[in-house]
Amino acid sequence: MTTPALVSRLPAVGTTVFTQMSALAFDHGAVNLGQGFPDFDCDPKLVDHVNDAMRAGHNQYPFMTGVPALRAAIAAKLEARYGRRYDSAAEITVTAGATQGIITAILCSVHPGDEVIVIEPAYDSYLPSIQLAGGVAVPVAMRVNEQGYSVPWDQVAASVSARTRMIVINTPHNPTGSILRQADLAALAAIVDNTNILVLSDEVYEHMVFDGEPHASVATHPVLAERAFVVSSFGKTYHVTGWKVGYVAAPAALTAEFRKVHQYNVFTVNTPMQHGIAAYMADPAPYLGLAAFYQKKRDLFRAGLAGSRFTLLPSDGTYFQCVRYDAISSLSEAEFAKWLTVEAKVAAIPVSAFYGTPKESGIVRFCFAKKDETLQLALERLARL
Repeated sequence: MTTPALVSRLPAVGTTVFTQMSALAFDHGAVNLGQGFPDFDCDPKLVDHVNDAMRAGHNQYPFMTGVPALRAAIAAKLEARYGRRYDSAAEITVTAGATQGIITAILCSVHPGDEVIVIEPAYDSYLPSIQLAGGVAVPVAMRVNEQGYSVPWDQVAASVSARTRMIVINTPHNPTGSILRQADLAALAAIVDNTNILVLSDEVYEHMVFDGEPHASVATHPVLAERAFVVSSFGKTYHVTGWKVGYVAAPAALTAEFRKVHQYNVFTVNTPMQHGIAAYMADPAPYLGLAAFYQKKRDLFRAGLAGSRFTLLPSDGTYFQCVRYDAISSLSEAEFAKWLTVEAKVAAIPVSAFYGTPKESGIVRFCFAKKDETLQLALERLARL
């Protein structure tokens, strides 16, 4: 028998660099500072809440839009943090992680031939999602120097055309660890005001902003909030990346279109997890304390690299640290990341992998969402280079 031929919708897509580097780290006994997930457990109280929900019989389909108690808790948090009141019934949808929220927002908004401006380096799901929608990605590269990464808003404005449907932003930013500030939001608002351009704002690291800086959510800006899908993730906030529970907040008209796609690409999300998270959110302390928790780890990691031959770039948010390695090697980023994993026994991710067309800057990304002893072991190995 002959297997039927299939024309790929994503011919350029293979196994992600995260999977590749994690496998390489496993094979060579390397400390995995590549893929962005914690190696420590979540709060046992959160697990207890989920167990209570299962024992209480919350094991069948919930509402397609999400458990009402969780949507209400999300709305209350958004209002308290960012000053915008989203209607929990009509403007908040619980998703199977942020990635599902992102692709759903793109599929419901972008038609074949529409252009989507993407700030690069960018989280790897953006470009395939745009391609699946039939859209055309228009990349704009961030500037990078010793002060770190920044968005060139003049170039974003110059990239807008009559076909521009959406601009995708991410703050705090993966992979660079940079953040947007109110001046950035004002620059973006000036570009999209009085247009039909939508904004997709990936804010999964919203509670990991350091050094006393506030998180500049698009929800805080009236012009942007009225045209934005705001995406976040409980996996990042509560150290449960494997649960894949997130949410999207958007004005009612956008949410109505979002839910048309949502109900057919996932329909609904794990019921007991939703009830457990809703109960856990009654206490805001865990997410309010997250910035201090990760800043301590960031500072430990940066202090450990301070005497090394790596050049540290700023890390203002997320749980990622980017470094230049030109004093150590002239290898490409991908080859250096492999060498580092095999020879130094520490895995990192090449930042070039976050571009549609790989762009070499001599920078790799480490994840410091690890136990202190994991970080210390990695630092001991990296200090030898």
